[in-house]
Amino acid sequence: MEEKKQVAGFEDDADNEGYVLRLLVTGATPNSSRAIANLKDICETYLKGKYELEIVDVYQQPAIAESEQIVALPLLIKKSPSPQKRLIGDMSDLEKVLRGLSLSPK
Repeated sequence: MEEKKQVAGFEDDADNEGYVLRLLVTGATPNSSRAIANLKDICETYLKGKYELEIVDVYQQPAIAESEQIVALPLLIKKSPSPQKRLIGDMSDLEKVLRGLSLSPK
């Protein structure tokens, strides 16, 4: 699986700080595929226009995996806004992911 990167432009609205997210996955496993699909869905629903999402396959980029000190995969790292947070799993628990991103349901 090649590294995939999806970037949605940040809005110019000063009130909306952009989110920088990194999702680390292991190839095209079912768990990794679910995590990618679930997270893209969440981002498009709750962060449309104000997020940057980088998807990293740790098999293709082991140096990034090593630098992030991974415990389990799939792993979502919210780089910004602060505080930085980490979520493990396939991102199917919507409430948990929204809490981790400091968002509230629509």
